[in-house]
Amino acid sequence: MKKIFQISIILFLFLSCAEQKSTELKSGIWRGVMAVQDGHQLPFNFEVSKSEAGYRVQVYNAEEVLEIDEISTKGDSIIMRMPVFDGYIAGTFSLDSMNGEFIKDDLDRRVPFLAVSGDSDRFKGNNPPGVEVGGIWETYFSKGSEDEYEAKGIFQQDGSRATGTFRTTTGDYRYLEGVVEGDSLKLSTFDGAHVFLFLARVTDSTMQGVFYSGNHFQEPFEGRRNATYELPDEDSLTYLKEGYEKVDFSFPDENGNLISPDDPEFRDKVVILQIMGTWCPNCLDETRFLVDYLKEKGQEDLKVISLAFEYARTEEAAFRGIRRLKERLGVPYPILLAQYGSSDKQTANEKLPMLNHILSYPTTVFIDREGRVRKIHTGFNGPATGEKYTEFKTEFHDFVQGLLSE
Repeated sequence: MKKIFQISIILFLFLSCAEQKSTELKSGIWRGVMAVQDGHQLPFNFEVSKSEAGYRVQVYNAEEVLEIDEISTKGDSIIMRMPVFDGYIAGTFSLDSMNGEFIKDDLDRRVPFLAVSGDSDRFKGNNPPGVEVGGIWETYFSKGSEDEYEAKGIFQQDGSRATGTFRTTTGDYRYLEGVVEGDSLKLSTFDGAHVFLFLARVTDSTMQGVFYSGNHFQEPFEGRRNATYELPDEDSLTYLKEGYEKVDFSFPDENGNLISPDDPEFRDKVVILQIMGTWCPNCLDETRFLVDYLKEKGQEDLKVISLAFEYARTEEAAFRGIRRLKERLGVPYPILLAQYGSSDKQTANEKLPMLNHILSYPTTVFIDREGRVRKIHTGFNGPATGEKYTEFKTEFHDFVQGLLSE
């Protein structure tokens, strides 16, 4: 009897192990949704593949492909860590479904997440488009309130599929993708850091909608067609206060070394100072640009310093995020920790009191060989802005080369 009992236990353990080993994700296209406010769901598509190295996920937002390669499973549990950013998806899975949350621990945010395999539809619905959204839209968010800000909607439409972005004075909303059905415009993006959903009613000349950020924030927006609309000049919004010609600071890098623009390494050099955060997708776009620029056209007389303003709760966690960014993107220049525990812009301004204000992450300061500030650029027009990004790259190169030639 004892022997039969032992055999039963062994058989049970064997079957349990076999069952755990057979739990896997189906390769191919999936559709994920995240629950935002007002009962709405933010959809996005991704593709799962598997190799000897493990699972790999590619998330699609218009032309952008987000690569997720830090994926761990145990039994039917799964954790997918976002590249660079500190968020992650955690939950359970079967062959063709996932159920969990998108979690950002430092901000105490959790967004419910569901996914099923084999579904390539981003938004559900079969109604044909009744309006055309392609073109330029003069847009205002939270209009009439103290939080009002302006934006430039830039959209393309191909049948019912719509893509584009909203540019603001502090950056853009990156790659948005969705559909036009009847008079409804639906756009979404999940970029590993932000969960953005835009829903609007559109006529030939007007747009009225609501912007949802995760399940913690929403605001109204309205727009009108205006092919000639332009935002205020990004080089005029932040400037040195009267009596200042230079920026001065001393902050530590990940090795504990205090670094200042007065250090010998930066004397008689043109310096680009990037005010940023490792949690910020626009900052990620700019960092990629700076890394590529230095690879292609960098000179010994050109230096870059980044100041990171982190909402990570501890110094250790903040430096962990900085190291992660540097390793992922191959950043060759110092990223200094200017602040942790908060990314509040007013608090950040106290660290750089020579500036009138910090409106945006990123903000980029151009410093000549004499250490004088020559230009301050607010925000970043990333690749999702199309022609504006191309224009920015040309202006950046011309201005930097001008400083180097002095």
